[in-house]
Amino acid sequence: MLDQIYTNSGSLGVAGIIISIALMLFLGFAMTRVTKCVRLPNVTAYIITGILIGPHCLNLIPDDFIRGTDFLADIALAFIAFSVGEFFKLSTLKKNGLKAVVITLFESIAASLLIFVLTYYILKLDIAFSVVLAALASATAPASTMMTIRQTHAKGDFVDTLLQVVAMDDVVGLVAYSIAISFAASCLFGAEGDSNVSSVFIPILTNLGVLVLGGGFAFLLKFLMPKRRSTDNRLIISVSVLFLFCGICALLDVSPLLGCMAMGMVYINITEDDKLFKQLNYFSPPILLLFFVRSGLSFDLGSLFHAGGNVGNVSLLTVGVLYFLVRIAGKYAGAFLGCLTVKKPREVRNYLGLALIPQAGVAIGLAALCVRTLGEDVGGNLQTIILASSVMYELIGPGCAKLALYLSHSYSNKLEAVTEVSPVTESGMPKTQVELLIERLQQIQTELQKEAMHENENEQAFLMAAQEQYEAAEVVNHGRFLNGR
Repeated sequence: MLDQIYTNSGSLGVAGIIISIALMLFLGFAMTRVTKCVRLPNVTAYIITGILIGPHCLNLIPDDFIRGTDFLADIALAFIAFSVGEFFKLSTLKKNGLKAVVITLFESIAASLLIFVLTYYILKLDIAFSVVLAALASATAPASTMMTIRQTHAKGDFVDTLLQVVAMDDVVGLVAYSIAISFAASCLFGAEGDSNVSSVFIPILTNLGVLVLGGGFAFLLKFLMPKRRSTDNRLIISVSVLFLFCGICALLDVSPLLGCMAMGMVYINITEDDKLFKQLNYFSPPILLLFFVRSGLSFDLGSLFHAGGNVGNVSLLTVGVLYFLVRIAGKYAGAFLGCLTVKKPREVRNYLGLALIPQAGVAIGLAALCVRTLGEDVGGNLQTIILASSVMYELIGPGCAKLALYLSHSYSNKLEAVTEVSPVTESGMPKTQVELLIERLQQIQTELQKEAMHENENEQAFLMAAQEQYEAAEVVNHGRFLNGR
């Protein structure tokens, strides 16, 4: 539609870009009002919006705009990967991280291994396609699960284990993808005489170099942000450093994901500065919205059913459906075996896999990078499968997570289960039912106040910059007034 309205002349081209961005932002927000009614996460709304306004449906966004915004994947994933690094404080990992690491490795590898066996050995698909799809299968979307935990006020060993696993899960996915995509690119575009050994070890060495470079950028970030730095300038500097790192990785034709994750991990351990992560988390939603909507723009639902939509001799629909089902089986089986290995209680062992089903953010971003790295044929098919399955995962994911929390007894609707009140007074006298009820209500009220304060931390950290900027402007203006006198 906008292709017909806006021409390629300079001013009108700028108008088309601005209007396209406005449509994506507003319609993405509007769709969240619809999905909120059925308690679906915002990511689902953004993807659906992109599909509806994309070239394969209403065609509201020009093709030139879609092709020209390829960089959004790098920027969005840089923010996501940097935020993941916050969860890797060495002090926390030393206390209770070993069991979570074992469980994460089991469930991630199990899902990837089953998908690889399915695609390469059973469906007889190309090894490059099979390796990358298997790597993508390891990633999990924590947003839906964490949203469900907040809504139910769940707590306990199951919740603690779940949060640690989903925090580490994307790290495994990033590492697996970085190696897999390099191997696939070598298989598809490498010289015929290349050895298999070099095609495996060169990607590993490359990603190790990116990790070291990301750690170095963390020290640069610390150097540029002394304690006296104002909060607004801290935000400007951190965004510019992330952009610079993405640009350098683009010049080297390397994914910035592992490097940004390493940057976040090293930064949090050398500074203990979690306020910066809160500021970035509050700043990034419009960027992430544009990225997910743009991912939906590239999704062709018809290709799943079109006769020409095949991977090898297998239809995309068949691959997509089998991927959807086999990944769930892999996640559940891997989590079960991991919990069994580290001797977790039965409630954790039996139901943890149900809460690891959702897949969106990181997997969608990685699939978008596949298109650029592997081309439209292989990368486009991978992106179509991941986008279609992600929508389905986000539809059933929150429900499965809530069921897992309920079956593991992590939350309850009974006051006796969600509060801990002594049945007797300090003198040993038994309390009346009214006294017990009042104490339980007071406990719930205190928890609600703590949660409200926690949810506002990101907003407060971000708005501090505006307040400091306003106060600085007042000082400058006051000085100018005195000088004018």
